[in-house]
Amino acid sequence: MSKVPPPVAIPQPPAPPPGLAADIVASGLPVHPEDRVRLFSPDQWERFVQEWADSLRNEYDVVERCGGAGDMGRDVIATVKGGNGAWDNYQCKHYESALAPSDVWVELGKLAFYTLKGEYSFPRRYYFVAPRGVGPKLSNLLKKPNKLRDDLLANWDKACRTEITKPDPVECDAAMKAHILSMDFSIFHTIPVLRIIEGHAKTRWHVARFGGGLPLRPDPLAPPGTPSPEEAVFIAELRRAYAQHLNQELKDVDTGLSTREDLREHFHDARVEFYSAEGLRIFSRDTLPQGEFEKLQDEVHSGIKDEVRDMHADGYRRVLAVVKTARALQLTSNPLTTRIHNRDRGGICHQLANDGKVRWVK
Repeated sequence: MSKVPPPVAIPQPPAPPPGLAADIVASGLPVHPEDRVRLFSPDQWERFVQEWADSLRNEYDVVERCGGAGDMGRDVIATVKGGNGAWDNYQCKHYESALAPSDVWVELGKLAFYTLKGEYSFPRRYYFVAPRGVGPKLSNLLKKPNKLRDDLLANWDKACRTEITKPDPVECDAAMKAHILSMDFSIFHTIPVLRIIEGHAKTRWHVARFGGGLPLRPDPLAPPGTPSPEEAVFIAELRRAYAQHLNQELKDVDTGLSTREDLREHFHDARVEFYSAEGLRIFSRDTLPQGEFEKLQDEVHSGIKDEVRDMHADGYRRVLAVVKTARALQLTSNPLTTRIHNRDRGGICHQLANDGKVRWVK
């Protein structure tokens, strides 16, 4: 009898790495913000730096982006708060490697040339900002202002003479040399990219650029005991709706509804909903680019229009039907939907009434 050969092992697929999660399978490993900014275009990098600098409201009055043709060596200009015109310059460099001294000579030359001409004043501080930072040679040079100045003069003809105002050369004549010698070279610095990313994470633009989801939302605002002027329009709309429902004139909600517990409760709930939606508006302002909350309002408005147009026994019945419709809407396209509360939906209906876009009584 022939001997039976041993069984052959069936090849198995490699085991998945430990800790593999469903979201990693769906979207891949998250990209570290430091790696992500290296994928930006030069234009995106300038805008990113502008967004971060604009968030420094305690330090700056105005932050402007000037990068492009005619910027005279200024990319992002930040005017110092209470500084009598003092300003800081953020020079944005998006290169494949860390900045070297040869990358900055022409920028220093532009500063010398245009300040000598009187095109703008000498800045308070001048920062080189780059996704890969500055290399060791430039880092050491920035710590030695006098050597930085001397090396600029030594490299003028090679790096600056024909690069500042093409095609006209800029000579380092006696006037230019004297001006450079008078300049304060201690103003030149660099900022680590991680520090900029950390500051940018506190801005309304961060999630749009890096993802990662919105932060937790604060507790909704509570309505004040006495209605504020900001509520006047939507409260007037509710008063007309209640009056039509009761078939009587209603000049004051408190006294007019004293015997109607159901309507007084509805009025209280409507104000709670309105302030909840106002809280969402503020949350959007602080965490997302401008206009995202207004897009959510437009989406709700589009979803309730048919119910607003439909026939209802009275204005109060219309309010109930419209808010019920708003609560059932599938709001999936707006980034705020991950942080929307059920009360916000009715609150947005009352915001629309407050803005004159919805009328409860026809």
